[in-house]
Amino acid sequence: MSERTIPGAESTRGAWRSALRTARHPRAVYWLTTTASVTAVVVLWWLLTTLLDVNPVLFPSPADVWEAAVRGMQERPVADGLDRTIRGYQNYYLWEHLLASLQRIGAGVGLALLVGVPLGLLMASFRWFGLLLDPYLNFLRSLPPLAYIGLLIVWFGFGDAPKIWLLFLAAFPPIAIASISGVRGVREDQINAVRTLGASRGQVLVHVTLPAALPEIVTGFRVAVGFAWTTVVAAEIQNGIPGIGGLAYISGSQNQTAVVIACIIIIGITAILLDQLVKTVEKVLIPWRGKA
Repeated sequence: MSERTIPGAESTRGAWRSALRTARHPRAVYWLTTTASVTAVVVLWWLLTTLLDVNPVLFPSPADVWEAAVRGMQERPVADGLDRTIRGYQNYYLWEHLLASLQRIGAGVGLALLVGVPLGLLMASFRWFGLLLDPYLNFLRSLPPLAYIGLLIVWFGFGDAPKIWLLFLAAFPPIAIASISGVRGVREDQINAVRTLGASRGQVLVHVTLPAALPEIVTGFRVAVGFAWTTVVAAEIQNGIPGIGGLAYISGSQNQTAVVIACIIIIGITAILLDQLVKTVEKVLIPWRGKA
């Protein structure tokens, strides 16, 4: 019997062609795999909370978490029969909590970038300066950021200042270390070549050292953003409202588990989006990366 007479043979070939076309596009494969994985986790989560008699305070269902997230975006009465209303949680919408945390992250990481890159360039360019500061940089890198929070509150009070400084301390070491690594990775023959052409130290720095070190610096910045974002809950333990980390902490202390999980999901999704943003900026700033 020929293939043309086999029932369904044409549709089978069409399905294989479609699968092959998808396989040729890694981005499509990535999104399909991610969607399937997330869907499977949500279905398993729903099955566990539906089939098992689980206390919702310990393990809320996906519907409970979704309801908590929606409630955080609404204005509602404080209690039944009262005219007084409240916005979201702690009188702030969820997006206001997230925005406050992002502003603190931007200030802390921005300050770390302004200090870490020049300091890293100096430490890599002047050996005596690097030897002098290297122990302190490694000491700072080895300490967990949560160890600073009490001291920072004593120094700067309960406002945004200690939170921003804590995020700075979390982001500074990877940026400085990446800057040092980037400068030390510049090929010496490139520097010698431009010097033989009469370039000054400043011209070598601007036209050779910085472009060559930029890929490492951007990688360090990407790591620093991740470190700072994972520190946001610790930074917002004290007086962290508005703030998505502060909301997660307070909700946990009040046994509002669905709100805590909603905050965790928002923190995770935001972290993924921030990483994608940094990678996009990297492609714009360093189009030559991986093409040399």
